[in-house]
Amino acid sequence: MPKLSASEPFVHPDCTILNSTFGAFTEVGRGSRILNSSFGDYAYCDQYSDIANTSVGKFANIAAMTRIGPTDHPWRNAAQHHLLYRSSYYFDDAEDDPAFFEMRAARRSTLGADCWIGHGAIIKPEVTVGIGAVVASGAVVTKDVSPFMIVAGVPAQPLRMRFSDAVAERLLALAWWDWPHDALHAALADFRALSAEAFLEKHDG
Repeated sequence: MPKLSASEPFVHPDCTILNSTFGAFTEVGRGSRILNSSFGDYAYCDQYSDIANTSVGKFANIAAMTRIGPTDHPWRNAAQHHLLYRSSYYFDDAEDDPAFFEMRAARRSTLGADCWIGHGAIIKPEVTVGIGAVVASGAVVTKDVSPFMIVAGVPAQPLRMRFSDAVAERLLALAWWDWPHDALHAALADFRALSAEAFLEKHDG
C-alpha cells in the first residue's frame, strides 16, 4: 500500500491528469483519467476511474471503473460526432470549437465529503451527491442525492437513509471531515469501534 502524502497526490501508473488540483493525502488509481477537477483532502479514486469537471469532496471514496461528470455530445445538432467540436483533428484549416468545451466544463458535478461511489457507477453532469451518501455499484445517478442517502438502480432511486434524521443532522453539525489531521488521528480508535450514535455521544460535546 502507498504511503500517502500531505503535499502531493499519490498517482498510480498510466493516469491522465489535466487541469486538476489535489489536497492532502489524495490518491488516483491506475489508469484513471482526471480532467478539470479538484480533489479535497483524503479523497481517492480506484483504478480506471474517469472523472471530469467535478468537485470531489474531502474523504470521498470512489471505486473502480466509475464515470463521474461524463461529457456531452451535441445531440441537438444534425450530427453528434467529434467532427463538430474537435474539428482540427479532421480538417487542416479548421479550429476546434472553444464554446462547446467551455459549456462542457461549466456543467460541474459535486461529490460531498465522505460519500461512497460504488464500482461502475455513473454520476451525470450537474449532479450533487451529498455528504456521506452511498451510490450503489452500477447505479446511474441523474438527480441530486441527499446527504447520507443510499441510492441504487438505473436511474438511481433512494433506498433508505444511513441514519435517522437526528443522527444525520448531528453528523453534519459535527463535520468531522473538517477536523485537522491530528484530531482525526486521536479519534481513530473511536471511528473504528463506535457506532455513529456512540461516536456523536463522545465527540459532540
